[in-house]
Order: sequence, then structure tokens, then C-alpha cells
Amino acid sequence: MTPQEPLVGLTLDQGVARIHLNDPRHRNALSKRLSDDLAAAVDEALSRGARALVLTAEPPVFCAGGSLEGLLERRVPLAEMYAGMNRLARAPVPTIAAVGGPAIGAGVNLPLACDVVIASDSARFDPRFLDVGIHPGGGHLWRLGRRVGPQGAAALVLCGDVLTGREAAEHGLAWRCVGDADLEATALGLARRAAGRPAALVRRTKESLRAAAVLTDVEEAAELELRAQQWSVEQPEFTETVRRIRRDLAARAGSRRNA
Repeated sequence: MTPQEPLVGLTLDQGVARIHLNDPRHRNALSKRLSDDLAAAVDEALSRGARALVLTAEPPVFCAGGSLEGLLERRVPLAEMYAGMNRLARAPVPTIAAVGGPAIGAGVNLPLACDVVIASDSARFDPRFLDVGIHPGGGHLWRLGRRVGPQGAAALVLCGDVLTGREAAEHGLAWRCVGDADLEATALGLARRAAGRPAALVRRTKESLRAAAVLTDVEEAAELELRAQQWSVEQPEFTETVRRIRRDLAARAGSRRNA
């Protein structure tokens, strides 16, 4: 039997992995196969040394949510349907979702699992779980509430409200909204900046962001950061960077004097 083509593409350029949902015939729905392919793509990207991940999708729909047929048949435990999202959420490098078109139901979980969300003008965030008679899953309520607050989560999940790309940026679900033509370039630009920084420092800082998110005391947070900061100044990259900055400043000062 001929092996099936993966439903998720992967390209890697200068440390940035572009992970692309590519099942437009099914509106990039989160079937077991697509979820597993997404998990495999994340694992492969990291094994090949990716320093940042960008999640994109073949238009016109970013992700139509869980496969209704799969949910009805229930041949696969629900927990196994979240493999792709969980790999994204646990990635140790910066993750950026470029959302163009609708993200529906469990499809909203994918950008929520990423560190940064860039939306386009055509984006639409529509949880819609209750409309098909199913409770949200995969940590959806927790992640959504952290982005838009409890009132926003209630409006979206309980009341069926929907956010456009612009509204998502205004309410904190997305970092910014750009024109459709600029979507991937904007996301890739952020990823390249992250990938161009010292890899170990970026990973350690992401660890600190995660750890600080559950702290309630500023002294604990300061102690957490102090340990990481002390580690960072002991790394060779710190000394090399400071020396480079000092050389650049001296060169600029010399240029001004000679002008």
C-alpha cells in the first residue's frame, strides 16, 4: 500500500521551522491523522535544530476544529486527539501561530497553544464547542481565560461570541492583526528574530516565562529571574555580545568625531 502523504508540511530555513496544516479538502480539521502529523512535524523540526516554530495553514480555513465523524465514531480516546496541540504547547522554543481565515472549535486550541498569535484581517476565532453539544477540551478554557479574561472566555464559549482578527488583537487573543498578504511575513519575521538570538538563552527565558505564570508573589518571581540571570551572565555568549556592542559603540563614536 502506498504511504499516505502527511497532512502537515515542514520546511526549515535559518533555524525557523514553518509547520503548515495542509488538508484544505477537510478544512484542516483536527482528525487523528492530522493531529499525529502535526506532532510528528514539531518533533522533526526540533530534532533538526529549529530555534523557532511558525504554524500556518492552507486557506481558506485555518482549522475547522475536531473531526465530527471521529467524535461520533469514538474509535480513538479523546486524549489522543490532542497530540499535535500538546507538542506545540510543550515546545521549548518560541512558537508563533499565523492565523488567516476561521479557527473553529478545537481549532482555536492550536493558536492558544502557541506563544504568540498573529491574526490577519480574514481571521475569525469561533470556539463553538457548545453549538455541537460538546464540552471544551485540551485546556481550552484555561488558555482562553488567560488571554481574554474570565468574562471574555464566558462570552466566547458560553454565549457563542466570535472575534475577528482585529477584535482578537484588541482583546489579547492575538498579539497583532495584519493584512492577509502580510500574515506569514510578519510571523516569520518575529520567528527569525527569536531564532537569531542565543538558543540556550531563548529556551531558558521561555522556561522562566512559563514558571513565572503560576507564581503569585513578586519576590518568588524575582528570585526565579535572578537565578536565570546569573546563569546567563556566566555564558560565553554574554561576554562575546557585550564586547561586540562595545566595539560597535566605539566605532560609531569614532565616526562622529571624524565627521
